[in-house]
Amino acid sequence: MKNKFETRAIREQAERTQHREHSVPVYLTSSFVFDSAEHGQALFAGDIEGNVYSRYSNPGTDEFIRKICLLEDAEDGIATASGMAAVFAGIAGLLESGDHILVARSVFGSTHQILTQLLPRWNITHTYVDIGKPERWEAEIQKNTRMLFLETPSNPGLDLIDLEFAGNLSRKHNLILNVDNCFATPYLQQPGRYGTDLIVHSATKFIDGQGRTIGGVVVGRKELIEELRFFARHSGPAMSPFNAWVLSKSLETLAVRMDRHCENALALAQFLENHPKIASVKYPFLPSHPQYELACRQMTQGGGVLVFNFSEGFDPARKFIDRLQMLSISSNLGDTRTIVTHPASTTHSKLTEDERLSVGITPGLVRISAGLEHIDDIIGDVEQALG
Repeated sequence: MKNKFETRAIREQAERTQHREHSVPVYLTSSFVFDSAEHGQALFAGDIEGNVYSRYSNPGTDEFIRKICLLEDAEDGIATASGMAAVFAGIAGLLESGDHILVARSVFGSTHQILTQLLPRWNITHTYVDIGKPERWEAEIQKNTRMLFLETPSNPGLDLIDLEFAGNLSRKHNLILNVDNCFATPYLQQPGRYGTDLIVHSATKFIDGQGRTIGGVVVGRKELIEELRFFARHSGPAMSPFNAWVLSKSLETLAVRMDRHCENALALAQFLENHPKIASVKYPFLPSHPQYELACRQMTQGGGVLVFNFSEGFDPARKFIDRLQMLSISSNLGDTRTIVTHPASTTHSKLTEDERLSVGITPGLVRISAGLEHIDDIIGDVEQALG
């Protein structure tokens, strides 16, 4: 019988050593010894499996990857030093000069910079497609298009993409479907069920969940991960063994934390939706969300992030943020602490104004990552800051 998500996240771990530890140890070593010259030769040749150097693999990193693969129902994966290293490796490790990537508009600011500033150096081009008009995507596929990249829910607009549609489109045109699943986590959404080839996470966010460390992971089809492993092995974006241990332990509480994040985010969204000073609120599990039915179909809960808008623009948003007494003002998300962000001036400030507006990032937009505090205290701080 297959164990439930919560059990798999807790009970999957590295093989116990001769010391009979209950909690997995941290393997803080840069390298590993060989039993003989022949043993070392076989490891480097790939004739046998085993650890050689922690830039290639480490028992703790391997455990973390295995857990994510188990939770995402993926065949294999690599762990990286940050979420953006995972995004970059998942694209640059597979595309070649002359290739084209189709991208659902509304991606994280640094992903936008990779697409617009870095990939053109290697003659890799992209086309943005409207996240709200998927029926037009097929017309944008070119002869050299090799990948479809998307975020769902998107950051920060919380727009959703129908993963079943994206999977069918990718298979029809033999594209690699690459999905950033950071906001949903594997607990709320599993893109692999819809034919996704690669799934990317910034483990810094909800997977860590406590604002302690940075990390990323890419999981998916084994043959694609083999290419990414070669890329990562020689370009070096390796996750540290200590961070892998932290993140692996974090997965043990992912389900219970996400339940509380989602509960608090929904309650806060409902409060804001009825507040006279707020022009609009967006949260996937609010019936007012334009893709509410899709959210209920491919997600089990709405996630820990919501956004709301001041129609008068930046000034009331700034005043609201400056009046906060308990909530944190930061660019991060997915923490135990509730975090408030102004995307237009921080995380997405490198986009032009037109680019921001095209994905709903107005000057008055505020993003909140609901933490694990008592909801009465979260709402209380928001309410007093609204004045």
